[in-house]
Amino acid sequence: MSKIASQIKQTAVAVRSKIQRRGKPTLSFPLRSLTNVKYHPKKGFLELKGKKKTRTLTVATVKTFAQTLRMMSQAKTLVEGDEIMTKREAYYVSKNWDDARFDEQPESDTVIDDIEALFEVNREQLGFIPEEKGGEVAGKLVVIDRDSETGKKLRIDCTKFGSGAYSIPISVEHLKFETKAKFVLVIETAGMFQRLVKHGYWRQANCILVSMGGVPTRACRRFIRRLADELKLPVYAFVDCDPYGMFNIYRTLKVGSGNAAHINPFFCVPKAKFLGVTPQDIVDYKLPTHPLKDVDIKRAKDALKNDPFVQHYKPWQDAIQQLLAMGVRAEQQAFAVHDLNYVIHHYLPEKLAVPKTFLP
Repeated sequence: MSKIASQIKQTAVAVRSKIQRRGKPTLSFPLRSLTNVKYHPKKGFLELKGKKKTRTLTVATVKTFAQTLRMMSQAKTLVEGDEIMTKREAYYVSKNWDDARFDEQPESDTVIDDIEALFEVNREQLGFIPEEKGGEVAGKLVVIDRDSETGKKLRIDCTKFGSGAYSIPISVEHLKFETKAKFVLVIETAGMFQRLVKHGYWRQANCILVSMGGVPTRACRRFIRRLADELKLPVYAFVDCDPYGMFNIYRTLKVGSGNAAHINPFFCVPKAKFLGVTPQDIVDYKLPTHPLKDVDIKRAKDALKNDPFVQHYKPWQDAIQQLLAMGVRAEQQAFAVHDLNYVIHHYLPEKLAVPKTFLP
């Protein structure tokens, strides 16, 4: 029996034993929020402080408690059978659980997150996988995969996809890499990624391009982390100049999140630096802007007040204050006001010439 399956069984046995002794069984989960994390600059990620929430079997909690145990049983079956299940499939499987079934998928997703936190593993190790793919890659990288039927090595050259790109799989632990690239450029939007691919920017800059497609998936973050660690490559982030791009996307990429603090050591990229778009870029490059929305202002102020990562770095505090004072936001595509390929011929080369100026 695998270690994870054994842990699940031990937990279930403890619950049954407590019930047989006419006691109230409990399950303790790490509290997943920014209030329960601290930032360690040397470690490079948001780490749990230790606060926990305890779920006790009572009349009021019996349904959630039962759902948690049923999902644990499902995870044990997946692990033992070397099988996978999407989170959407897990929701539909619960329809066979009578009164313990989930009414909506967010309920089952939360229980899966609770279980991965309970056992301090990631949900992929429990057999649960996301629906979305991990991201796209183009440029100076050879990915060494294996044929699922024969086990033979497959060498995938990311320079050979024409106008397309290599799709990061949902699990990346078995992959190996070869490259002579100088850095990894991770990009928020698919549109900007496609522009850089179409014009072979990776060839000009000798780099690896990765499209995050918004908030990067775990697979995408883990893929980038392995490139950074194993190939000793710097990672530069190129996202929109707004609080969402800065914190929901970049901060999550670099140091993780409060909600997933128990897995941040594996799914963040501490070496990442913020290339842009910065508030100062709006001024320097005379970019067209949009007014900050109420949600942008709230997100920025929350970051200043509650985010341990922001509180550690004065440059980030200054950047947020500058953005709030300006009252505007700008998108990656705003450089098109000068020329469609201004980013390729001017902005990126000029920024990459002074990486020491990047935000941490």
